[in-house]
Amino acid sequence: MSAINPPIAIGEVLVSVKNLVKRFPIRGGIFSREVASVKAVSDVTLEIRKGETLGLVGESGCGKSTLGRTLLRLIEPTSGQIFFKGQEITQLASSDLRKLRRQMQIIFQDPYASLNPRMTVEDILREPLIIHRLCKTKQDQKQRILKLLDLCGLRREAISRYPHEFSGGQRQRICIARALAVEPEFIVCDEPVSALDVSIQAQIINLMQDLQKELGLTYLFIAHDLKVVEHISTRIAVMYLGKVVELAQADELYADPKHPYTRALLSAIPLPDPTYKKDRVILKGDVPSPITPPPGCHFHPRCPIAKENCKLEVPTFRDLRSHGQKNLHGASCHYATSHA
Repeated sequence: MSAINPPIAIGEVLVSVKNLVKRFPIRGGIFSREVASVKAVSDVTLEIRKGETLGLVGESGCGKSTLGRTLLRLIEPTSGQIFFKGQEITQLASSDLRKLRRQMQIIFQDPYASLNPRMTVEDILREPLIIHRLCKTKQDQKQRILKLLDLCGLRREAISRYPHEFSGGQRQRICIARALAVEPEFIVCDEPVSALDVSIQAQIINLMQDLQKELGLTYLFIAHDLKVVEHISTRIAVMYLGKVVELAQADELYADPKHPYTRALLSAIPLPDPTYKKDRVILKGDVPSPITPPPGCHFHPRCPIAKENCKLEVPTFRDLRSHGQKNLHGASCHYATSHA
């Protein structure tokens, strides 16, 4: 396949969200009234630039996948705004949203569950071509499907086989090919390698990086493995209990984390050299319930540097970049400081 989008300089904003909120109602009683709500995404504001990979990390249940799916309107936001190429999309009608789907795609976490076991690879890859009317004839469809298989490192004879005949890594390549079939600009990668063996993870990550360079793609890469995120990401956003608590260039975040939660995550990364010792940041307690998050800073019950005002005051997201740093390095913490 030819390049979808020409290589461009990272910087121009492709996707942005402002004050995005997503709550899931909890209903009870004989009339199924709303008795509480799960606060999955709380007042998130961020931008994703053309050509970059924004890594999104955090513990399970912090709202990463919900944020990614809400960006694509697979889940409807409770409030806030979502912009794609400058266009506000939260109020788009279904007909306009279908046209937009071609430009925004998703790769799901589980390649075993996200492929229809009754469809061949050819049927799976033909379906988006039919929906978006991208080919005039069946022969054109066949040629395009074969090019997708080549692009994603699959043998052409795979076209007539069913998903159960492939390994996990091969199935994820089929999922990537399906996402690429409609020539998108933006892809949400929802933990695409977490269900795979470590050796296969590296192959899929390398494939995704090659595709990004060749096709000019932009990724939101969701993961809980910080080593994987470091390898693929341009910038990294750290989420905790529905909020983005730190955002920075990947190398700057790993070299100088500002938020105590980020420091704890990084300290837990296993090292290949067992003789090397590093200071571990042990967090006390469990992640609070997103139904009743703590007041003030959501992280304060587990934070090793929390003070009295952390229990009452919600910290603002501040730019903490050091002198000489060009890129934003922000964190939501009363006591995070920049270094001169």
